[in-house]
Amino acid sequence: MSSDIYSAYKKLLELTKDLIILQTTEAIIHWDMETVMPPRGIEQRSQQLALLSRLSHKMSTSPEIGRLLTEILASPQYELLTEVEKRNVYLIKKNYDEQTQLPERLVAEIAKQQALTVNTWKKAKAAKNFSILQPELEKLVALNREKAEILMKVKAVATPYDALIDLFETKMTAAAIAPIFEQLQKGLVALLRKIQNAPNQPNTSILKCSIPVEVQRQIAKALAEALGYDVSSPSSAGRIDETEHPFTMGYYDDVRITTHYYPEEFTSSIFSVLHETGHALYEQGLPREWKYQPVGTSCSYGIHESQSRFVENIIGRSREFWCSFLPKLKALAGANLAHLELDSFVHAINEVKPSKIRVEADEVTYCLHIVIRFQIEKDLFGYEIEVDQLPEVWNEKYEEILGLKIENDAEGVMQDTHWASGYYGYFPSYALGNIYSGQLLAALAEDISDWRSQLARSNTKTIIDWLAKNVHSYGALYDPTDLITKVTGRKLDAGPYLEYLHEKYSKLYEF
Repeated sequence: MSSDIYSAYKKLLELTKDLIILQTTEAIIHWDMETVMPPRGIEQRSQQLALLSRLSHKMSTSPEIGRLLTEILASPQYELLTEVEKRNVYLIKKNYDEQTQLPERLVAEIAKQQALTVNTWKKAKAAKNFSILQPELEKLVALNREKAEILMKVKAVATPYDALIDLFETKMTAAAIAPIFEQLQKGLVALLRKIQNAPNQPNTSILKCSIPVEVQRQIAKALAEALGYDVSSPSSAGRIDETEHPFTMGYYDDVRITTHYYPEEFTSSIFSVLHETGHALYEQGLPREWKYQPVGTSCSYGIHESQSRFVENIIGRSREFWCSFLPKLKALAGANLAHLELDSFVHAINEVKPSKIRVEADEVTYCLHIVIRFQIEKDLFGYEIEVDQLPEVWNEKYEEILGLKIENDAEGVMQDTHWASGYYGYFPSYALGNIYSGQLLAALAEDISDWRSQLARSNTKTIIDWLAKNVHSYGALYDPTDLITKVTGRKLDAGPYLEYLHEKYSKLYEF
């Protein structure tokens, strides 16, 4: 690389490092808000987050960044840059182009309104009353519609909703998602019917027992560490805390997960911990030499979700995993779980039954929850429906697609924090993550034919190492569909995921 272009590139990375440090600081403040912040702090916190968003926006749109990008891209030596260096320049320019079009006023207003809306969502959900949330949610949706209209132009996409999807899943559009989701929905509904008519149904009553929260904390720690997520050693980079809605937040050496403990439903925290551990391992597995560079971040939210769903379901709901971990679970829980036997337990935790709550959904019906949200978001940002119609539309779709009657807003439209948090366009990534996980599993099985027997012998490291090599190590070097094609040799396809589900559940349910 020529010294001139190298000097400009080095300066660009220095500015980007400062921005990343600020954004990771903002993330920890969000974590604090969700975990330990006292209730009266919300107004003060909303102002803090608004200020941090304005600072982040100023840094992202610095004229110096624009000048350096112009210099680098116009340089005769540009083609001498490595693939990683070119990708960094591309990602910085993409962010710069988008952020320079967003008014600082709008960025700050959205940050403040997000904090206020999430706080109101918690109260409205507790009261099971959408009307409490509606005024604040209307403000947040209006702000995000304004943002989407602006970004639609700079991203050169067809619709405002496409602009929001691209924030989470680069180069993905509603038009590309719709046929894949149709393929997925058709396959899942057919599989669901077979399972419902199958003779071998699980006995889930064996899971109905009270496990003290303190014991569940010990189980959570054991699960995380069985997968290589260290939360207790002097050199640990993780921790597990408690929130209403589980999430993962952090960067490289400080990646935190949360869960929610229900004394009468001990499996809920088990699978949320497995899920969030998958996220955490991805963040901690990114290439250390790329730290503080744009390329040293996760590829996309869908790829992130593929890692969490892989750990939660493909590993965590497999018979092989529980061959080794069930004795540990029983030892921790004592007499309360002494009655559990391997096969009946595995069948019970893989029960397939349409449910109202997404985070409690089984593998087969989970993506149907996402299809519903995708359809609603598409209409909301296509101006086909308004905020006050959300409960009615939600309830109609749940009855139509899942055959369920929603009784109140808490178990309906307000069950997720995403819309109150301003995460519009996020939901499709969940189903895409499942699809990616199916493709990754097919590739893993080709490379490591005995992965199941290794897992049964308590060896999770081989599988996690494979994911680290084939997914984590690439960071954001590629767009998500390009990464999946590179790793699996196949373009985006729901087929492998549907095949995995059919093979697994046909054995469990004997059809």
